[in-house]
Amino acid sequence: MSAGVRALRVAIVDDESPARALLREYLSAHADIEVVAECANGFEAVKALGETAPDLVLLDVQMPKLDGFEVLELLERPPAVVFVTAYDEHALKAFEVHAVDYVLKPVARERLDEALAHARALLAGGPGVHPVPSAPALAASARGPGQFAERILVKDGARVQVIPVDRLDWIEAQDDYVAICSEGKTYLKPRTLAEILDGLDPARFVRIHRSYVLNVERLARLELYAKDSRMAILRDGKQLPVSRAGYARLKELL
Repeated sequence: MSAGVRALRVAIVDDESPARALLREYLSAHADIEVVAECANGFEAVKALGETAPDLVLLDVQMPKLDGFEVLELLERPPAVVFVTAYDEHALKAFEVHAVDYVLKPVARERLDEALAHARALLAGGPGVHPVPSAPALAASARGPGQFAERILVKDGARVQVIPVDRLDWIEAQDDYVAICSEGKTYLKPRTLAEILDGLDPARFVRIHRSYVLNVERLARLELYAKDSRMAILRDGKQLPVSRAGYARLKELL
């Protein structure tokens, strides 16, 4: 690499060792590329990508534990991404979240070189030039069309908490975060209440107040609190306010 030329910092994320080895071999032919991280699963990737902040990630889609879209959703600022996968069914979703390219396995050297050229051209514009997908768009892409979320992911320091929606009790808006309450524990996630609710099954989760979403299966009873105001009493004794509009939504489900 010539003096003064900044290396392209690349991370490889794939659960298959032979696939990672092949990508590493192809990348080694480029003097201007530095591999800064190599990860075998989504949990490793969230930690490593947050710590190394690569320019580009070569990312598999279907992996155990966390898929590629879920990995990106958990990053504060996702890097440019080239999806590398054996399945073409994810291509449309990949470009909806502004992927640089989408390379099918088995990966040909020439095809990867083409994707790297796309990434270089995009990144040459400087920081912030490549569009960064929104977390809600990434969360939606992790689901199939017409499907609802089966779990919510929360990054807690270096750890990732996976909360099945069946275990959700209620969710509360707190400024730029939501507090997700599940089995006596509370997790903070940087999202709006509307964004979280958008991915949940409306037959099971209802917005009972501007600040609260309730899993209707947790409701024990409703009590009149004041004129046009009610209180939801949950099975564990927790009390949540119910607005007039929230009560109307609840009545449609009960």
